[in-house]
Amino acid sequence: MELLTLVISLLILGQTTIMTIKNSKKPLLSSNQKRKVYVDTSALMDPRLLAVAQTGFIGDDLIVPRSVTNELQLLADGKDSEKRLRARAGLDAVRELERVVFFNLTILGDALDHTPVDNRLLELAKANHGLILTNDFNLRKVAATEHVDTLSINELALVMRNQYLPGERTKVKVVSAGSNPHQGVGYLRDGTMVVIDQAKEKVGQEVEVEFIRLNQTSAGSMMFAKLVNNHPSSKSSSTSISQPQTKGRQSKPAKAPKAAKASKPYMKIATKFSNRSGRNSKKAEKQSASNKNTSKSAESRLVELANSAPDNSNKSR
Repeated sequence: MELLTLVISLLILGQTTIMTIKNSKKPLLSSNQKRKVYVDTSALMDPRLLAVAQTGFIGDDLIVPRSVTNELQLLADGKDSEKRLRARAGLDAVRELERVVFFNLTILGDALDHTPVDNRLLELAKANHGLILTNDFNLRKVAATEHVDTLSINELALVMRNQYLPGERTKVKVVSAGSNPHQGVGYLRDGTMVVIDQAKEKVGQEVEVEFIRLNQTSAGSMMFAKLVNNHPSSKSSSTSISQPQTKGRQSKPAKAPKAAKASKPYMKIATKFSNRSGRNSKKAEKQSASNKNTSKSAESRLVELANSAPDNSNKSR
């Protein structure tokens, strides 16, 4: 009996210790109490926060410390144009979040000292058993070491993203024919309907498709795809067969260098004739020049005879 009571007492002690450890890690909230979410500067500058809040998915109380709005004001007055625009959008988001009816937004008047904003958020979350809403990756890592839970819009968007994007390929089973002619309809694992072009005759078969376009509305998402050509090997084989033929046709003109070698003696003969013709032309030029000189000397003699003729006539008289 003593051994049995000892075992029962040990079991009860172990259960109580496990329950205390779990309760120490969870926020001390009652059934009607909401969680306290401290909003960081990076989350306020993200325009997706306001869109998610207006859908009603956020039901906890949002708390914006005064140090966060002060940091937004400093960024709005800074020199960086991009950060200045985002900070002004963050200040506008604070005013718009106050009008959302699904939760309460409060501006916490904390001390505006030289404490960094990240450290102030960690202190407030640990003291009040709250969470931090941030998109800062490094702040989330530090909060994990401090055992403080965080929320991230980037993680939410990553979970809600589509499984496939336009340009990607996968295999889909064609379930039925589409409303338009030559279209088939299939479904992904997450229930997304896929409209496949030219797949009406593939009903009941699993085909490989490539996604073209994504149509996402409030009623759901629909993807459009086309069939992937699975027979590229025939084209490659035909090209590989035709390549040797073209090579054989092009191998015949390879005798051109021999013809060039055979034409070298003829080129030598042609050069000899050209040299001889050049020499003959030079001799003809010399002869023409000598003929011109002789003609000039003959003309000068005739002129002298013509001048001497009157003198002889006078003497005869």
